[in-house]
Amino acid sequence: MAVWIQAQQLQGDALHQMQSLYGQHFPIEVRHYLSQWLEGQLWDVIDLENPQEEFKAKRLLDSLIQELQNKAEHQVGEDGFLLKIKLGHYASQLKSTYDRCPLELVRCIKHILYTEQRLVREASNSSSPVGGMMDSMSQKYQQINQVFEELRLLTQDTENDLRKLQHNQEYFIIQYQESLRIQAQLTSLATLPPADRQLREPTLLSKRATVEAWLTREANTLQKYRLDLAEKHQKSLQLLRKQQTIILDDELIHWKRRQQLAGNGGPPEGGLDILQSWCEKLAETIWQNRQQIRRAEHLRQQLPIPGPIEELLNDLNSTITDIISALVTSTFIIEKQPPQVLKTQTKFVATVRLLVGGKLNVHMNPPQVKATIISEQQAKSPLITDIYCLKILNNNCVMEYHQATGTLSANFRNMSLKRIKRSDRRGAESVTEEKFTILFESQFSVGGNELVFQVKTLSLPVVVIVHGSQDNNATATVLWDNAFAEPGRVPFIVPDKVLWPQLCEALNMKYKAEVQSNRGLSEENLVFLAQKAFSSSSINPDDYRGMTMTWSQFNRESLPGRNFTFWQWFDGVMELTKKHLKPHWNDGAILGFVNKQQAQDMLMSKPNGTFLLRFSDSEIGGITIAWRMVWNLMPYTAKDFSIRSLADRISDLNHLLFLYPDRPKDEVFSKYYTPPLCMFTTTNPDPAANPTYMDHGASPVVSHPPNYGIYPPM
Repeated sequence: MAVWIQAQQLQGDALHQMQSLYGQHFPIEVRHYLSQWLEGQLWDVIDLENPQEEFKAKRLLDSLIQELQNKAEHQVGEDGFLLKIKLGHYASQLKSTYDRCPLELVRCIKHILYTEQRLVREASNSSSPVGGMMDSMSQKYQQINQVFEELRLLTQDTENDLRKLQHNQEYFIIQYQESLRIQAQLTSLATLPPADRQLREPTLLSKRATVEAWLTREANTLQKYRLDLAEKHQKSLQLLRKQQTIILDDELIHWKRRQQLAGNGGPPEGGLDILQSWCEKLAETIWQNRQQIRRAEHLRQQLPIPGPIEELLNDLNSTITDIISALVTSTFIIEKQPPQVLKTQTKFVATVRLLVGGKLNVHMNPPQVKATIISEQQAKSPLITDIYCLKILNNNCVMEYHQATGTLSANFRNMSLKRIKRSDRRGAESVTEEKFTILFESQFSVGGNELVFQVKTLSLPVVVIVHGSQDNNATATVLWDNAFAEPGRVPFIVPDKVLWPQLCEALNMKYKAEVQSNRGLSEENLVFLAQKAFSSSSINPDDYRGMTMTWSQFNRESLPGRNFTFWQWFDGVMELTKKHLKPHWNDGAILGFVNKQQAQDMLMSKPNGTFLLRFSDSEIGGITIAWRMVWNLMPYTAKDFSIRSLADRISDLNHLLFLYPDRPKDEVFSKYYTPPLCMFTTTNPDPAANPTYMDHGASPVVSHPPNYGIYPPM
């Protein structure tokens, strides 16, 4: 069912959220009349951070305007006449708004469609009794929204109390002025004759006593009102702080952790729309309470009454300032991380975002963000002078407010690092184990310069390389850090050893992402890797569950009898599979993680001509064909496959008949064979006749396979 049809069935807060997506920047009528067209376009293929994609966005804008104009032209009748005018107006309006910035139109529509899909999905989950019970995330979101409703009611209550206090205080001041007037009249009686004074004085004294008694009672009442209001504000701030802790220390930290794991190939961290909506609600509620506390302080200064209220208000003001400071500094985040393996002299991008920028009007005075690369040591102690690192080119960017999505962000599009100065390394540490980070800094003015915050945030660890040959080892450093970093760590400390199952999870995640396959590493594959890592012969997975692997074993020490590390071998397998073997891996044609002895045992009971494909033990990024009787071809590498594919090489070898265990090789690989050059169209002298063809034999490279290096029988 079309999203728009389902979106129109939303109710309550979800419907309100959906309606708030639309306005002059994108009228809801356009969404309605072009719903099918809008949902049929490939908005997601456009990279909003790449200026070169602007021509695609411009093409979509032109198509959108054309669709609107076509829709307008087909309107007939009296009602159609009005709609025709309205749609034509919208076409002109959208062209005027986005003609110079078509990427903003794409950003706007992507945001609208994503939010509608989320609202529809959430509504579907909540309407299903089973889904509602099982979806703990929805329950958590519901709890957060319930607290926001409680905060709204508390803030509304304190606002009413504050108005009542102000009204009573204004009346108190009027009565106080009346008491001063009576006192002035009493003082002036001294100038009157005794008879007149005796006549008027009792009445004035009675009035004064009555007013003063009322003032005394009312002063106590006002003091009680002030204390009650302060206690209510204390309750609001306690709840605000608790809610903020859940959102910033739980939800936002979880998002950052997902972002970190996504660097290893984990699922995408997800959008920030929900988090931003929560942070904006926090900002709005905090600011309302802050303004109330300031008004209460103003009332106290206007009418000082001895008591503890002054200290209470000072504490409240200090607390609310701390809360808003934590909110602003914590919601300055890196939406798009820079590359974690960063090559000098190479352009890279990053995006930072302030999740409360719109609500606190930070965008009214657009702040500038500066990016600097610093060492791990400097990240631990930011006051250390910049000794080792150099500045990034194009490292300043002004934050922009996107009206359509309500986001305030800075997109660094052309940063580059000219060179790097390294610190002294420790022990056996290599240059590809040295971690840096990119520090983003800015200054935000909140509430018309009432408050000014210095903010900073650190990127995920970055390993700087100067040559592509360092990429392999740098990736190992990044993978280990992303996988095993602990929350709240000192930058960028990670455990030196981890349990084997933890490493298996990280390797499987990375493998699936790099190969872009749903077929990950099986338990048998992981046992093979454990045998390689620990020089073990056990085939029982349970034997490895309690074993640990150190960083040195992972990518510092060479495997026994080899000149490469465990990671270098594994990374070579990933690269080979990603570039040349992916379809065969997905088909299950490659067993891969099998050693020579296992291959022999598996093939001995099979008919001659049965073969299997396994990754080479002796060479990085190699795959070999093992077959019964049993022979092992010298490994093929990426260089070999750039000349001739695996499928064609298997086709060349006529003695290979069955892929283990018993699948005819042509059944598995024929769809990947390169078609033989057997048919060529020739000029036909008879235009009425069918084309004639010239038959050729199979390509020599197919008919006469080259000599292959073969290991002797085992």
